[in-house]
Amino acid sequence: MMAEENTTGEGTQPAQTAASEAAPTPGPGGPGGGRGRGPRGGRGGGDRGGRGRDGRGRRDDRRGGADDGGEELIEKLVHINRVSKTVKGGKRFGFAALVIVGDGKGRAGFGHGKAREVPEAISKATAAAKKAMVRVPLKEGRTLHHDGNGHFGAGRVTLRSAPAGTGIIAGGPMRAIFESLGVADVVTKSVGTSNPYNMIRATFEALGSQTSPKSVAQRRGKKIADLLGRGGSQTAEADAAAVTE
Repeated sequence: MMAEENTTGEGTQPAQTAASEAAPTPGPGGPGGGRGRGPRGGRGGGDRGGRGRDGRGRRDDRRGGADDGGEELIEKLVHINRVSKTVKGGKRFGFAALVIVGDGKGRAGFGHGKAREVPEAISKATAAAKKAMVRVPLKEGRTLHHDGNGHFGAGRVTLRSAPAGTGIIAGGPMRAIFESLGVADVVTKSVGTSNPYNMIRATFEALGSQTSPKSVAQRRGKKIADLLGRGGSQTAEADAAAVTE
């Protein structure tokens, strides 16, 4: 009996050794080998790293000021304020942002948004401003066609057209509006309040009353030269030809 047991042990030892040599040695990451040998690749390499870089590039492109039409927009942050809401456990703080958006070619709008963080509040305000954009007719693409007044609440503003080279004589929120609108020469005055919300609403009310000679001529059924005929027929025809909007 002892001889048979020894013989059996000697016969099975080479088979166990061959099986252990043929089987792969498990790595630290499990039976399939180390982390670098698995089908998913390393933690920092493979396709995951490439997707991260491409994703950041696409997000940067979305933040570049372009609207749905593909045109570039001018975005200006006018005012940001910290606000609070009283709840059962205390106060909950947030931020309110006021943004002006324009294309520099006669279109502009404003919007405001609230959020717990500043970037989110700015993005909400920018989205609201893009939806509320209005078109303002400009004379020669640089100034207003005529003077205008606007008021909202306690704020009252006066807008006046100006000759070339005057520049934007406006302060605070009103300057941001005209820079986004594409106006190069204008003279403004604001009285009654320094609240940026009221100043901006009053300014847009004044801009909403702006009309061009072309629209007035179409409404009255006349030619532009007839409306501009104060300085003689030739001068009126030349001025009418220069009117593009």
